[in-house]
Amino acid sequence: MLRANLKLEEPFEIEEDIAEASSYLGIVLTPASSTSSSTEGSLTTPTPTRPTFPQGFNVPHIPPSISRKKSLGKLNSPSSPSLPKFPRPATLSRSKTLPRVFQLESKPRRRQAELDQLDLTPETVEKLRRWIIGIAIVDFDVDDGPVIDGIYPPSILLPVEAENLAFSSFPDSLQFDQGSQSHSFRVREQLGSMHAEKRPPTKDGFIYGYSHFTQKRVSTSKRGYEQRSVVILTQHQFPAFFSLLISIFGPLFQQHGLLMLETACQNIATWRDPAPGETLELGFLGSVLRLVIPLTMDEQQFTPSQSTVGRYDPRQHIAASASPLLPPPILLFEASLSQLWSIWECLVLCEPLFVFGASPAQTSQAIWWLRDLLRPIPFAGDFRPYFTMQDEDHSLLVNRLPPKPGVLLGVTNPFFEKSCDHWPHILSLGCRRSGTSTAQKSISSSPAGPVPGWKSKKHKRYISKDRVLLRQLETALHSDERTKLNASLALRRHFHSRTTELVTPLARYLNTLIPSPTEVARSSAHTLRLKPFSSANFFASLKAHGSTLPFRSTSKRTEFYERLLKTPGFGLWLAQQEQIVEGVLKEKRTA
Repeated sequence: MLRANLKLEEPFEIEEDIAEASSYLGIVLTPASSTSSSTEGSLTTPTPTRPTFPQGFNVPHIPPSISRKKSLGKLNSPSSPSLPKFPRPATLSRSKTLPRVFQLESKPRRRQAELDQLDLTPETVEKLRRWIIGIAIVDFDVDDGPVIDGIYPPSILLPVEAENLAFSSFPDSLQFDQGSQSHSFRVREQLGSMHAEKRPPTKDGFIYGYSHFTQKRVSTSKRGYEQRSVVILTQHQFPAFFSLLISIFGPLFQQHGLLMLETACQNIATWRDPAPGETLELGFLGSVLRLVIPLTMDEQQFTPSQSTVGRYDPRQHIAASASPLLPPPILLFEASLSQLWSIWECLVLCEPLFVFGASPAQTSQAIWWLRDLLRPIPFAGDFRPYFTMQDEDHSLLVNRLPPKPGVLLGVTNPFFEKSCDHWPHILSLGCRRSGTSTAQKSISSSPAGPVPGWKSKKHKRYISKDRVLLRQLETALHSDERTKLNASLALRRHFHSRTTELVTPLARYLNTLIPSPTEVARSSAHTLRLKPFSSANFFASLKAHGSTLPFRSTSKRTEFYERLLKTPGFGLWLAQQEQIVEGVLKEKRTA
């Protein structure tokens, strides 16, 4: 981890021995990760000033006898080096301890030279970057852990960005002996607009990554395995689309290498612009994909109706901003199906949610699915489909303070269970663990982390469940894949309908705030706007007209909307409505 200020600490002063507290076997806490929270926010300035060190600056001597904790002795992780195999030197050279923050770009590695030989013209690269920032190859280095070994087209990355992207591209727990898995993540951009000419600007200050991770046995490797991720980096928030792309491209790249990467880039460069509201047919590595791009990121995108759902193929008809539909999302929420109505309420009330899963594939799909349910209400918080301890924002999002409103945090490392035990709502993905005959067997066989299900410290449900739909979902869990997919689509339509019903009383009241034609005629263009929103008048309208949402009581309805009006999500929604109305009024005034 990069440091803005040199700070040496005892390398293994870790607060708690994680391995002694749980059966989790995938954590290796390196000195970098154990101190990452102390440096949060130190790298926000794009061009930091180099500090002046005294002449003859020497690092203090570290005693050779440093005891290790038991938990660092035999653990392995896909995203951490095997530290016990590489004993820490008794003394540190000056070159190894100087901060690296002053490097503008991460150091080039072996594969970048091969990527630079790919034959793409500047015009092709420019067209390619309408859709993606680049495709990165991330390998495991026994000294540094996951590192970006190359990126194409060549793009400038600050070292902190390269480290963030590399660790996010790997699972941080052991997933399988040999195999592959895809997931997505979202990391904060650090570069800003300073070098926009060297890579495409982001839309919202975040880089979106779609990773295909592969692990296979290789006898020549020091660890006995080759671990590699190929990652599509993009500025677009199109999870369903890019998740499908990486599922097609990842296996082909592992089989054919750089030739397939060049072909993929050539394909993407032929696509039309990703314009809002467009429906595009895109050729990609032998497949034809039909993509629907939303007008705005808060638009509810089409899902097939009940009559057409049997013919729906999520690989051929893609709603760009929706969550991935394969595997069927209801499998993620098997242990919490009956609590989904409470979870939806927490989402619209901008409550922070801690989401734990067994794999990055689980958490990333779940976070995207939850984010999608909010539409058309704007998302006002921060969401991380897969979040690691090495993330530069670790101490910003994970600390002992109350979590920020609207945060959706997807994690797989059981360390977070204790770090986030004060969060008000915890969702653990998957099915409930079956009981065992003896307590010892249960302890030894249960994976680490929260028990699958929903746990809330304070939330009391406001609306009634749809018990007919709930029974259908429970039945679908024991049916074939097509039935599970259809049930997942029905669940998505249900909560989209609930969100629309939630907004309807607000939209009805807003219509009374639009200036009349007479007022428009008398006003100048720069004074045309909605009348001020009055909470008292809104509740009078709500009492008079009611709501189609099935609230459990009138008092529950009032309490729910009182909380809703105080959320940042409502503030963003109201601002959007004001902009829309003002635009229409100005057009009428100037017509």
